[in-house]
Amino acid sequence: MSFTAAAAGGACSRATRSAGTFSTAWRRYRCAVHAYVLMPDHLHLLVTPELPDGVARLMQTVGRRFVRHNNRLHQNCGPLWDGRYKATVVDVEHFLMACYHYIETNPVRAGLVADPADYPWSSCGAHALGRADPVVRDHAQYLTLGATPAERQARYRELCRRELDARDLAAIRDATNAGWALGGERFQAGIETELHRRVRPLPRGGRRTPSTSDEGA
Repeated sequence: MSFTAAAAGGACSRATRSAGTFSTAWRRYRCAVHAYVLMPDHLHLLVTPELPDGVARLMQTVGRRFVRHNNRLHQNCGPLWDGRYKATVVDVEHFLMACYHYIETNPVRAGLVADPADYPWSSCGAHALGRADPVVRDHAQYLTLGATPAERQARYRELCRRELDARDLAAIRDATNAGWALGGERFQAGIETELHRRVRPLPRGGRRTPSTSDEGA
């Protein structure tokens, strides 16, 4: 089961980004990192954990190490992130590649680069150009893009040249911010059965508490 996770807060300096945080944390908590981007004030990850609490422990470790490094570098104190990280479970069949696209083209939408592969603090270089990245473990869904690495990279470059579908963009943001399951109704229903809780918003106009004027009408 794959998850997207995001954290926002203070500046993530270049030195912090190269501090090796991910290379130790994802191994320790057995999380396969499929895609990532480290932005100036937030980060996004697409991961598949082997342990039930793998995502939570990974994000806690990343946060603690970023805080220590950032505070030491800038002589600051206090927390780096604005509140708790946000995460959502992903429907692999329908949304996994959209999450790759969303995460790795984030610097383009932010106006930092024109080509996402030019941004040095993301996994796009590995997927689009074949650059070695010890953090990245490709998901099986990415491997279906082509029979060879060159074919997959070409297909992925083509994908990144297209603007992310506005409906997918909104769905990813809404699910991540609210903690909803990111997927179709069948997928969401299965997650609700497994977790015994609601993982999707109520339908528009759904469940209304009767007002006093309704009673006895």
